[in-house]
Amino acid sequence: MLARPYRLTRGSDYRLVVRRGSRCGGARVITSVLATGENRAARFGFIISKQVGTAVVRNTVRRRLKAVCAEALPRVPEGTDVVIRALPASSSATFADLRADVDRCLSRLVAATVSA
Repeated sequence: MLARPYRLTRGSDYRLVVRRGSRCGGARVITSVLATGENRAARFGFIISKQVGTAVVRNTVRRRLKAVCAEALPRVPEGTDVVIRALPASSSATFADLRADVDRCLSRLVAATVSA
């Protein structure tokens, strides 16, 4: 589970990451990453629309994405904000599929923000 200090909670933070952050898309998720340069832990946010499925399906996808991000937390630099938008294909994806998509995007985007 992803503890509260590691989650984005304000709408303004979500908008900032989605509008100004670097983006990586896949078949199941779109990942946006913004390096803020602040001295704090990395934070994650999730956007799962009703197009993904019923409430049960959306909550299952959200829980899986939270678990994937909890595993990826040590690899993400401090002060980084990450927003993951689930696409409708994520409703039928396995945990391993979601992990592969998120890991691929995080490794690409984090490497790009560190080198920039």
